[in-house]
Amino acid sequence: MGELTIRHNQLTAEEFILLWETVWGQGPALEQTRLAMEHTLFRVSVFDGDQIVAMARVIGDMGLDYYIKDVIVRPEYQGKGIGRMLIHEILQFVNDHGVDGTNIFVELCAMPDKIPFYEKFGFSANEAQRLRLFHRVNNGGD
Repeated sequence: MGELTIRHNQLTAEEFILLWETVWGQGPALEQTRLAMEHTLFRVSVFDGDQIVAMARVIGDMGLDYYIKDVIVRPEYQGKGIGRMLIHEILQFVNDHGVDGTNIFVELCAMPDKIPFYEKFGFSANEAQRLRLFHRVNNGGD
């Protein structure tokens, strides 16, 4: 592992897909990923030289709620503190953009084996269940 560099809001759709595929398999479509990058509030990525090794992003309303999405560290870089760096960068972004003196919800979804990692930052589970729907877009477009 060489010298790590943190970059803000430079994560490209291509880099996103590349990292996605190192952990979760087939990535999303390039066009929808480009839209997601354009509309993400904050993107943080970590590079080892020219190679992207980790990323995370935040979506939300900039007032009451921020949602951490797509925290990915390449498997060979896991366990080296990089995930911790990503979460610290995100929480700093939330702090820097939040209304002083208020509480803001910072939420995420985690696989059971990753919950202890997030608990170290103060995240805790509640009784709510995550619901999801994969809606197939069919609008007659190209």
